[in-house]
Amino acid sequence: AERDEPAPLAQGLLERMEAAIVYEDKALIVVNKPAGIAVHGGSGVSAGVIEVFRQLRPDAKDIELVHRLDRDTSGLLMIAKKRSMLRHLHEALRGEKIVDKRYHALVRGHWPAGKKNVRAPLLKNNLRSGERMVEVNVEGKDALTEFRVLRRFGDFATLVEARPITGRTHQIRVHAKHAGHAIAGDEDFSREIRELGGKRLFLHAAQLRVPLPDGQVLELEAPVDEMWQRSLERLND
Repeated sequence: AERDEPAPLAQGLLERMEAAIVYEDKALIVVNKPAGIAVHGGSGVSAGVIEVFRQLRPDAKDIELVHRLDRDTSGLLMIAKKRSMLRHLHEALRGEKIVDKRYHALVRGHWPAGKKNVRAPLLKNNLRSGERMVEVNVEGKDALTEFRVLRRFGDFATLVEARPITGRTHQIRVHAKHAGHAIAGDEDFSREIRELGGKRLFLHAAQLRVPLPDGQVLELEAPVDEMWQRSLERLND
């Protein structure tokens, strides 16, 4: 369908995304994106978050994604309704200290409390399927993620906070795996978690701190879904 003649989307999806809004003003929407929903259509996905909001907010002619989250990742996602806001936030995202994004991730094993940084260059390769594979490679771009232990589940798993200082594709997933602690739901750490009912990737954009054009600072937090909560409760048993 043409951009100005969008194919009608399922009412259930529209209602689900409307309910996922955690902040909205005249120029910006922030949603708590559910896991499993792509941010945009393509590669076999008919519609994603941006197509949904173009239908939900037809008067916002310049609506665009500010940044992206992987389809399997949940959490805070910014959508600009005006070009001026999009430009402002893109400039803010290019400054390493201005936008503060914090993710929660459940990782395999005992993450050492002293391991606070993972710095490893990331190289992106496009596969025939259209997907991007990212790997640690000396020829890649510099990438830095800060980690902090939040909660332990014996030696089996650790809940960590991850703060990407650089914004590379799949950065947190690849850095966690590189450190020897794959994220639950990734291929290296999925079977045991699925047996606990955790049929998702355990990576969630939990907190966001971003400057607005008027000088105020927007601070938001997004809760995890029930599947995440139940799985962690079962890990405690």
